[in-house]
Order: sequence, then structure tokens, then C-alpha cells
Amino acid sequence: MANKRNLKRTINYICSDLFAEAVAASLYGEKPNKDNIDALLTSIIIIHNDFISRISHPEPGMETKTYYKAIIDDFNKQASEIVDQIQNI
Repeated sequence: MANKRNLKRTINYICSDLFAEAVAASLYGEKPNKDNIDALLTSIIIIHNDFISRISHPEPGMETKTYYKAIIDDFNKQASEIVDQIQNI
């Protein structure tokens, strides 16, 4: 990890791409359920806000390197789940 700013920037890019893909899949997919699309878009925004705030306010007493590694691993898992949900639309 170079610094917090680069990590935040990467999360912003990934979340905006996921949001755009979800919108595109909802527009060009075969009769998607509006409630499912709304829930998916809301979850992307919640994930974005959660991880940005976790980066801005690290937990005290935890080693910095392991804390940010855990954040990156958690974000990658949740982003993969969102990608799977977009593919199922």
C-alpha cells in the first residue's frame, strides 16, 4: 500500500465501474427485477462508503500493515460478490 489516498482512489474507481456495469446490465438485460437492481446499486454505495470510512479512521491498537491488508481482502471479496450478482442479472 503506497498511501491512503491511492487506496481510496482505487476503491472509488472500482465502485464507480461496478455501479456503471450494474446500470448497463439493468438497461440491456432481459427484464430485470427493479427491486433487485435497486438493492444491488444500494449495496455498491454502502460498500463504497463503508470502506472509505474504514480507511479514514483505522482501528487503534492494530498493526497498520495487517489492518490495511485485511481491508483490501474484505473489499476484494465483496467486490467479487457484486460482480457475481451483476452477472446473474
